[in-house]
This record gives sequence, C-alpha cells and structure tokens, in this order.
Amino acid sequence: MDAFSSSFLSTLPPSKLRSPAMITTPSYAPYLYISSVRIEEKPRTSNIPTTTKTTKTPPQSPKTQPPAPASYTSVGANKRAEPKLSTLIFNTFDDIINNFIDPPIRPSVDPRHVLSNNFAPVDELPPTECEVIQGSLPACFDGAYIRNGPNPQYLPRGPYHLFDGDGMLHSIQISKGQATFCSRYVKTYKYSIENEMGSPVFPNVFSGFNGLTAAATRGALSAVKVLTGEFNPANGIGLANTSLALFGNRLYALGESDLPYSIRLTSSGDIETLGRIDFDGKLFMSMTAHPKIDADTGEAFAFRYGPMPPYLTYFYFDANGNKQPDVPIFSLSRPSFLHDFAITKKYAIFADIQIGMNPMEMIFGGGSPVGADPTKVPRIGVIPRYAKDESEIRWFDVPGFNLIHATNAWDEDDGNAIVMLAPNILSVEHTLERMDLIHALVEKVRIDLRTGLVTRHPISARNLDFAVLNPAYVAKKNKYVYAAVGDPMPKISGVVKLDVSKGERQECTVASRMFGPGCFGGEPFFVAKEPGNPEADEDDGYVVSYVHNENTGESRFLVMDAKSPNFDIVAAVKLPRRVPYGFHGLFVRESDLNKL
Repeated sequence: MDAFSSSFLSTLPPSKLRSPAMITTPSYAPYLYISSVRIEEKPRTSNIPTTTKTTKTPPQSPKTQPPAPASYTSVGANKRAEPKLSTLIFNTFDDIINNFIDPPIRPSVDPRHVLSNNFAPVDELPPTECEVIQGSLPACFDGAYIRNGPNPQYLPRGPYHLFDGDGMLHSIQISKGQATFCSRYVKTYKYSIENEMGSPVFPNVFSGFNGLTAAATRGALSAVKVLTGEFNPANGIGLANTSLALFGNRLYALGESDLPYSIRLTSSGDIETLGRIDFDGKLFMSMTAHPKIDADTGEAFAFRYGPMPPYLTYFYFDANGNKQPDVPIFSLSRPSFLHDFAITKKYAIFADIQIGMNPMEMIFGGGSPVGADPTKVPRIGVIPRYAKDESEIRWFDVPGFNLIHATNAWDEDDGNAIVMLAPNILSVEHTLERMDLIHALVEKVRIDLRTGLVTRHPISARNLDFAVLNPAYVAKKNKYVYAAVGDPMPKISGVVKLDVSKGERQECTVASRMFGPGCFGGEPFFVAKEPGNPEADEDDGYVVSYVHNENTGESRFLVMDAKSPNFDIVAAVKLPRRVPYGFHGLFVRESDLNKL
C-alpha cells in the first residue's frame, strides 16, 4: 500500500530512536513535545527530479555520525544546507499543529507505536557481501530479490500511519551462489525535495487529515507551501513504497498515489532510481501498485482510482511497455478503495468494496478521509480484457466480500464463467485503524456470466493475506497458493501452501512453516526452478522471504523448498543488518537485470 508523508513528535531520546534494539512501545500521552536530532552524512550533489523524463541518480554511500541536538531527525539522509527561513517558518506552524491542534493520540497514528520494534526505519546501506549460513543458494537464483516498504526519511514529528513512509528497496543480488545485500531509498520527487530542504515538506493523507480542524489547518499550510514554491505537486506526491513490477524491459517501484519510478540494479548490486515515468505523456496522475503481468503475452494490465470522476480508469501496456488508451469506468458511481484487481485471459475484474472516501467521518468524527461504509453492498465488476470503453462492464453484488489483495483469476466453461481467489477482509472496519484486529479469509469466488449467479466458499479459515502464486500462472487456472500467516497483521509469523483445487469442505493446507517465537517475515514470493520449462510442475521451485528475529535483532533471507510439506530450508543468508517489515517484493532473473 502507498501513502504520502509525515512528521514526528516523540518523547523518546534520540539514542533510542535508532538503536539496534529499536523502538519499544510506551504508554500514550495526550500531548507530546518535540525532541529531535539530525543525522548527517557525506555531502552529495542535489538531483531533484522535476519532470517525468528518465534521470539517473548516482549511488550514495551513507556515513552516519553521532547525532547533534536541536534539528530534525533524519534517517539515512545526506548533509545539506540549513533550511531556509520560509521552511523554518512552515516548520513552526507544523509544530503548532502537531502539538496543539492534532497530536498523534490514537495508536494507529502514534509514531511511537507505529514505528516500534522492527517497523523502525533504517539508514541506506551500500552493497554489502552476505554470508550463507545454511545450505547453498540454488543455481536458478542468479538474479535479485527486491522488496519494497515504508521507511520514513525523517522520523515523524506528528501523526504517522504505517503507509506514510518513504519507499525503500531492500535487494539481495545473487550470482554463482554469492549474495550481496543493499538498501536504497526510491529517489522520488518528495524524497529529493525533502532531502534538499533538510526537513519534511509534504503532507501525509492517511494520518494528517483526520478531522475537520486537522484537514483545514494542514490543507491551508500545504496550499501556502505550494504557492511559495516549497514544492510542486505536479511533479508527484507519491512515495513509491508499495511494490515492484517488471514489464517492457523496465523495472518499476510503485505506489498508487503517483506515477511509476524506473529503477535498475548495477553489476555491484547497488540500486539506482532512473526517473519518474509517464510513458510519453500517456499516463496521468497515478497507477495501481498491483499491475498484472501476463507471462504468455508480456502485457501488463493496470488501473488508477481517485476521489473525482471517473473514480476508476482501466488501461494496459503492450509487450514493449507502450501504454494503451484509457478506459474510464463511470459506472463506479462513488469513490472506492481499489488497491488491487485480477485478470483472466478474457476479462479484468474489479472489486467495489466497503472501504472508500469518507468525508463525513473525517469532518464530524475526526476519522480518516478513507474509511468503511457498513451500509454499502460490495460488488465485483467484470469488463473484457481488451475493452475500448465500459459499455460491456457488468457488476455483480457480492455481500460481505471485501478484498484488498487479489491472488488470481481464470476463465471456466468456455469463458462463460470466471473464478477468482482472494483473501476476504472479514472485519473491514479495522483495515486502516486496527490492522491487528483484521482477519482475512482466503475465498474462491465463481461468477456464472450467463445467469449472474455468484457462489463462494472459503479455502482456509486461517488469517492469511499477501497470497502469491507461480507468476507463470497469472490469469490461468492454478493449483497452489502461498500465503502469509498473520499473527496478527501486519506481522507475518509463517507461510502456508494451499491446494485450491480441493473440494469445498476439504482441508486445503498442504504445507506450512512457522518462523518461530519472536521471528516474523513478510510476503512470500515463488521462484520457479525452471521458468522456461512448460513441462515443469507448477510448484517446482522455491518460496523466499526476509525473516527478522526480534529476540536477536538479526534478519535473514530464507529460501524454502516449495514442494516440501514443511517448506524445508534450502538456504539461509545472514543479512548485514536488520530489514524492517514491509510490503511486496519481486524476484528478477539475471537475464532480465541485464536488459534494464
């Protein structure tokens, strides 16, 4: 998921904010006061991307010095000029809002809670060799596993939501059994401006506009910043903190509030941001962080959504990465939170769920501008995959079905029916405020396009999300799904393998591994042993994930046998430092890295 940006109010001493033991969760106070420091590093040449054309940012080598008092706490930032007078004035108003108008009282936006333990941010890390401490890395792993996630450049000075952090990529590049680890920020326009200014500049939507007073004051302050030239929202406000996608021989860091950012990995294992990409001016405003790549055709299918009509716009990219015309969906009559979708060989499938824009709750209840509407009946929309307009879209009511992530979908009965797999969020009202109370039930949904009959049944009763499959089976009927076990969300205590071909009342879990006491991972990812072999079994490969041990502070990269009923560990790589919990990842083979 993507969000925007934030600031920090904390009573914790600076040493604890960035200590190896990370942040512990204290009690909450109604009023908080500023206590901040500034971490300085080697100077560098400024490179602020202001257009959507490709630009290269040279790799950076962070060098942390002891903190100095009375400035802004920066994580992995470079030495810069002191903030100019106008910036200092704006920061003063920010502090007034954060201290007296809208302090972070609720745990869901209190940075002392949100950034506790292994959610705490880390510095950038240049390419560093790693030790394989168990087994050996398979030959098919020549390439790189990269995972995206939030990592605020500045420790927040006010309300902060998990989705508000700047995007940081954590990559482990593998060649001939040797591993190199690297962590770099995605050098978005927001990151670059704030890095140059020496302090936070952009507002954050998920945590900064809760309630009429907070929305009015922060909105007015942001407007003045724009008018005085502090930042230009036309150059993008996104964080690129959610996921990655590879299509058209380009690798992208994605966040749904902005355009994609093109990135590449160097031969040394470093990560470079090449620029914000608008596809020759054909992509406007934003794009989903979950495009679907058809491995058979090389096409990428995507969409964008927003608070103004059309609330949903569908489009796709051909095999060469050329964007095709927009298909606006006006039959979506109110703004909905469409984080993900699914495709088959014939259709694209959207879920109009109970989460949407909620201005009345924001104004009168002091809640988030995005919230749940329990009176709304969820729907599934089905549109031809290559539709030129929305004339053939059909909507089907599916009461109680709220998906955030779609796992896969396929056609059945000669294209007269579709089947979709997705975790259903049972307690949707907690999605943004209390993720620890979320229970996601993986379901199989079948829609008969001739009769309109919708049937569904659960695949597993466990709390599962971040479900993935062999990428070669996207849009085709698959047998196996690999899902993360919430304990509770957003922490991941293990991974399970589901056989979705089993009957309605049969146990579908065929493999499982729990990471152990105090150990938590992230989204699993499937890496095929022989990706070009059409005769290979669907599950002939490996499941990978970063796993962190909160007892020792150590993080590892695990490679597990996807065919084993216990997900036997094939290789474990000790990482040079901890990897914070994050969102979605991708494995890119060496042959594809060489094309970037």
